[in-house]
Amino acid sequence: MAIASSGAISISDISSEFGGSGARSLSDYYAGAGLVASSLTDTSGNALPSSGTIKFSDFYTLTKFVAQSFTTLTSSTTATVPAGANAIHIQFAVGGGGGGCGGADYDQAGGESAGGGGGSGAFISDKVFTVTAGETLTFTVGAAGSGVDISAQLAAASGRAGQFNSSLNQIATAGSITSISGSSTGALFGLNGGGGASGINGDVAGPLRTNVAGTAGTIGVLFSAISSGTFTNSSNVGANVTSLTSGPTGVFNNSGAGAVGGNNGNCSGDNCRIGGSTGASSYNGNVSGGAGGSSSGQGTPGQAGQRGSGGGGGSAQVTPGNSQGSAGSTDGGNGGAGEIKFRFIRKNA
Repeated sequence: MAIASSGAISISDISSEFGGSGARSLSDYYAGAGLVASSLTDTSGNALPSSGTIKFSDFYTLTKFVAQSFTTLTSSTTATVPAGANAIHIQFAVGGGGGGCGGADYDQAGGESAGGGGGSGAFISDKVFTVTAGETLTFTVGAAGSGVDISAQLAAASGRAGQFNSSLNQIATAGSITSISGSSTGALFGLNGGGGASGINGDVAGPLRTNVAGTAGTIGVLFSAISSGTFTNSSNVGANVTSLTSGPTGVFNNSGAGAVGGNNGNCSGDNCRIGGSTGASSYNGNVSGGAGGSSSGQGTPGQAGQRGSGGGGGSAQVTPGNSQGSAGSTDGGNGGAGEIKFRFIRKNA
């Protein structure tokens, strides 16, 4: 609990807030001397002296609040801002990645089609937002988009031509939004998920389908972030907020849209083999997307994304048998799920 903002205060009030047993003097509470963090300021921005003259009034409104431990979320929840905190440090957050499209093979259509990669979600890396002690924050963690499951599509279709065309026309699903909203502060941010890849308007005997990569997730809402000031870190040492660079991009106060998935398109000639497209990377290229499926032998499906990156696309013209549904193409991978890692801090003025 913060020290009073006016009137008489005592050594007992100060020691109750900052610790220290036995008889004490004000000089024991210099900033950076051990009991009180360096760079501590009051709510008006006045720094507590680290040497020289120090007065009781220098302690008005001061509070001891060290940065809390980080919490990593992979599902939605709520949390109450603790007493003494006035800011939240988002080390990282990202919307869900989009799913990859499956590959497609044809019957003498003059080519084969690679599955497009899913798009990645919009992101935040090391941003600090103002919050109010006691308010409830609602955390929404975006789900991953689903890659195309060719065997499921084949099972739902009837007849050879129907199954062929079912395997050609595919749409993966998009990742969903990751967000935080406060009961009194309002929306802090909304990070839209990456789009799912698709392959449409193909026919068993041609034309080859149109392959579309998953789109980049966009930032829907972004509240003004704190860009300067100090806080007391978990070691009870004063630090500048601009030193917060431990997130995926290594840059303070960083955010941005996701990326578009890869698109290998079509190969030329009947029975040509083509590998699946790579899913989009997340966090400005710092987390890889899912690898595209291999077209060698019986082939492999597109791989799943991670941490908001896109799922890889499936390959085409693989050897039937162990491939999905005995088709000559492989599945698209799921996108990477969204996430949030945060901690509460107290920003000094």
